[in-house]
Amino acid sequence: MKTFLIALLPAVLFGLQPDKTRVGQDAPRPFPAAEDDLKPTLTQEKVEAYVTKIFSGYHFRKFSLNDSLSHKMYENYLNDIDRGKLYFLASDAQYFEQYRNSLDEALSNGDLTAAFDMYNVFRKRYRERSAFIDKLLTEPKFDFTVDESFNTDREKAAWAKNTDELNEVWRKLLKNEALELKISGKADTSIAKLLRDRYKNRDRNLGRFRSEQVFQMYMNAFCEVLDPHTRYFSPADSDRFKQDMYKSLEGIGAILREDGNYIKIVEIVPGGPAFKDKRLKKDDRIIGVAQGDEGKFEDIVGWYVDDAVKKIKGNKGTVVRLQVLAADALPTDLPKEIRIVREKVNLQESRAKKEIVTVNHNKHTYKIGVINIPSFYRDFDAAGKRDKDFASTTRDVQKLIDSLKTENVEGIVIDLRNNGGGSLTEANLLTGLFIPKGPVVQVKESAGDIEVQTDQDPAVAYDGPLAVLINRFSASASEIFAAAIQDYKRGIVLGEQSYGKGTVQTMVDLNQWLRDNDKLGQINITVAKFYRVNGSSTQRKGVTPDIEFPSAFSAAEYGESSQPTALPWDQIPTARFEASNAVTAKQVDKLKEKYNQRLKSEVELKTFVEELELFRKARENTTVSLQETKRKKEREEAAKKREALKKLEMDEDDEEEETAAAKPAPKKRKDIYLNETGRILAEYIVLAKSPSLANR
Repeated sequence: MKTFLIALLPAVLFGLQPDKTRVGQDAPRPFPAAEDDLKPTLTQEKVEAYVTKIFSGYHFRKFSLNDSLSHKMYENYLNDIDRGKLYFLASDAQYFEQYRNSLDEALSNGDLTAAFDMYNVFRKRYRERSAFIDKLLTEPKFDFTVDESFNTDREKAAWAKNTDELNEVWRKLLKNEALELKISGKADTSIAKLLRDRYKNRDRNLGRFRSEQVFQMYMNAFCEVLDPHTRYFSPADSDRFKQDMYKSLEGIGAILREDGNYIKIVEIVPGGPAFKDKRLKKDDRIIGVAQGDEGKFEDIVGWYVDDAVKKIKGNKGTVVRLQVLAADALPTDLPKEIRIVREKVNLQESRAKKEIVTVNHNKHTYKIGVINIPSFYRDFDAAGKRDKDFASTTRDVQKLIDSLKTENVEGIVIDLRNNGGGSLTEANLLTGLFIPKGPVVQVKESAGDIEVQTDQDPAVAYDGPLAVLINRFSASASEIFAAAIQDYKRGIVLGEQSYGKGTVQTMVDLNQWLRDNDKLGQINITVAKFYRVNGSSTQRKGVTPDIEFPSAFSAAEYGESSQPTALPWDQIPTARFEASNAVTAKQVDKLKEKYNQRLKSEVELKTFVEELELFRKARENTTVSLQETKRKKEREEAAKKREALKKLEMDEDDEEEETAAAKPAPKKRKDIYLNETGRILAEYIVLAKSPSLANR
């Protein structure tokens, strides 16, 4: 697919020159042009037209450059600049309306007037806000006894009609931040200084913003219309990507990026310190960093990611402490502190591992083997050199299966929770360990061609009772494997609906194909989609488990379906395959019936479901009190909800250790989902031995 795309690019692009027709300006500009206004370069104008041509010809989504696309792109760009409606006034938004339906022509013409005009207005408004913030924080007089509130989610708010109205929004925003610091234990005398320093950092960052970043943001507003995974990388970001972010962040083993004013965790690197610690999660936000066990925390809200990385990474064996706002934090939650010892990523830690759990069911103890696979890894270089010991998910799992069989396990669970994917080759080969030869996944390219990837090996490594455990963060290759096991009726799929990423991207270096001496950057473009052997796409819908467990995360919050421009779900013809029928519909119905009975009758499961639902509802409320007594009460109630879930997930022995130890290590949590998976697999083993039981 990648070769096909790259081979055709030069024929389409060489000789392409942008039309110099400019978008007109009808409404009066809020500010006159200034000497320090950012301006586009001729190279950026050429790249705009080039990239538009590439996307029009090769993106999987077939689209037209029209007013509808322009409207969506305009909204994306406006939101990217001022998502919280904290800087622009209603009059600015009215001025920008002239661009709403004309960006489609601008893309083809290499016209960046709208991009830089809108951003330069933002710079002026930002400076106005900075002056107001500095004045307000010089002698802050926040009265925390007044009964008032603030909605922390401002995306759907209306634009402020005038400066006074916007000043009131900022007064409450700053009061909210000051109250958070006060409740977290900061002295009144230090709160104003901390906030002033925080906003000075943001001022410095704005000063470092150049035309390259404006252009990248504008082009990605276009990319977001097409799908969430198509991106343009500026030359600077492209160079950073090529330098391998995994190595630059080997201190804690996490990939970070800027998200508004926060530094957000994009990915936990398997085998790194954060991966082994298990407390940091995808989408968590780091707001403070401290060096060693005694160092003071440094606030990093508003920092560039490069500056944050310099504080977080460090020499192997040293300690870094992080203040983290969890991805699922309630608006009233305080940051949690996480201590991590820096070290290099250990690839051995990221490889598949096994354990044996025992399940007591109907006076019988079952030995269940659990194989945890953090990612689908494959050392392609070593494999190409025919290294007999090259790293491979399938080879490792084969060995683990052989080991579990010698230990006489009665069933095996493949745990794919939080597995974000990886090698498609490995997903195909791993499926082959459990089925005779046959198709595993179908790939449809943008031109409409369909390739069926098949397991060619008729050998089966394990033909016993099998369960696959997935969650909302199981994606891509994980979904291909789970879907194949489900379609072949080879095992039971349990857990949460998976992520739903069923698209394929390829990276194109623009300088390889465009005749230009300047650096042009890269594009990551969606060129294909994955489909199950039954013809259904994994896009958006992911894999729905045979038996679905309660979840803290809804499809509207996390996953591909939460992205407005994600490519749609669809179907293609079914591939020719023969199901094993090791798992029948009657067996699944019987297992589901028993599981639903436990949900109603077992106190622990009932309480767990109730607490999850309460917690989800609490997250939906984004309005917080700015009165100190009420805010503390809100925080106490939120803490109770978290503590209730924590107790459900903690073994009794761990609870005793926590009270006995002065400085306890992080506790081993009871894995409710894995426990329930073991019970269901044990029940399936009984049904498999006596099929008539499924009919009762």
